Amino acid sequence: MHELERLEGIVRGDLRSLKSCPAGLCCADCGASLCVKLVAAADFPTDYGHFKILGFVNNKDGKDHTIVLKGEVGDGENLLCRIHSACLTGDALGSRRCDCGDQLHAALAAIEHEGRGLVLYQQAEGRGIGLTNKLRAYVLQDQGLDTLEANTQLGFRPDERDYVVPAEMLRKIGVRSVRLLTNNPEKVGELETLGIRVALRVPLQPSTHEDNERYLKTKKDRFGHWLYL
Repeated sequence: MHELERLEGIVRGDLRSLKSCPAGLCCADCGASLCVKLVAAADFPTDYGHFKILGFVNNKDGKDHTIVLKGEVGDGENLLCRIHSACLTGDALGSRRCDCGDQLHAALAAIEHEGRGLVLYQQAEGRGIGLTNKLRAYVLQDQGLDTLEANTQLGFRPDERDYVVPAEMLRKIGVRSVRLLTNNPEKVGELETLGIRVALRVPLQPSTHEDNERYLKTKKDRFGHWLYL
């Protein structure tokens, strides 16, 4: 079966189950402990190559997480995978304060080159504190705090993200193990704990310049990221 046909089959099944659910697509009203449904699978040509894009709903955080998929999931083993936290400023606006856009684009290019893999685009702006709070953190960073200090000054944990929904999204489409494109040890540990085996950690070495040097140093020294600076 063609991969898009397989995914469309999952979509049809999930939409049928949602029709019979008392909450329907109002997932916030669902009483299940965790429910993740695939509700769209479409052709997705991009500047990086030809992909498929998958849309999900869930009852945990109410956010629109997506997967950009290249090639066949097949047996679900050893897919090249990037779990990328949304960063409007870096991904879309070209911010030089971070390395997010560089990581996203490098991951898409690597997956296209390999011919099989995925980017899971997680709506977790600012390590999960949201876009506006990230901008508030920028103000504190301009006053001398680092990323970790700014988040905690605003009343958040240093990193508010979790990977429960992403792990279930991967399971939903048949992914069992990944080669994870990341510098973040916490992502590796979280995925393993949630039942997605990380067969290999693949580094994404960022470009360093004067505008992101302190940010990257904070990632390395305070968040424990595997970075060579």
